[in-house]
Amino acid sequence: MTIAKSSRLQATQANQWVNTADSDNPAVLQKAKNIISSNLYCSLSTCSTEGEPWISPVLFVYDDDWNLYWSSAIISKHSQNIYSNAGKVAIAIYGSPILEGTGQGLYFTGMAQEVESAEVAKQIIRWVGERTKKVNNKTAADYLGDSPRRFYRFIPQKVWVTGERISREGQLIDTKIILNLNP
Repeated sequence: MTIAKSSRLQATQANQWVNTADSDNPAVLQKAKNIISSNLYCSLSTCSTEGEPWISPVLFVYDDDWNLYWSSAIISKHSQNIYSNAGKVAIAIYGSPILEGTGQGLYFTGMAQEVESAEVAKQIIRWVGERTKKVNNKTAADYLGDSPRRFYRFIPQKVWVTGERISREGQLIDTKIILNLNP
């Protein structure tokens, strides 16, 4: 997701209030990393092949490449939507117990897929224990083979973070900054 420097813009009504000028600003990327690290849950949005939307809160972990991981039952509605809709999902991460107008969030679109590697599953189990500060007696086998649960990996294609609010005609407009994850 590289943005050409010549096409970088501040947030305006013409570009749907999306700032591309700060896409690889280290302070903005750090803000996004802080949002990920300070929240245990994300809102996972999926859609059926018939166009029926569904959203689920899931506990997640992440890696250095901005990939997100969670476990879910294979039969759950969001898992079934991932299987039937070529893995297309959207994710939002935000802290909700804050004052109105002060919210900061991350917004992702990308692809989700089932984790099929025992080594990756072991790594995810370790990350879950580190993030939740709980001992997890599960093994990779608890998420593979005949198990009713799976780990899923989300690979982001586009990522935005909350930008500054802009006052227009007496209204506050929320903006987003699209992130360049490979500056």
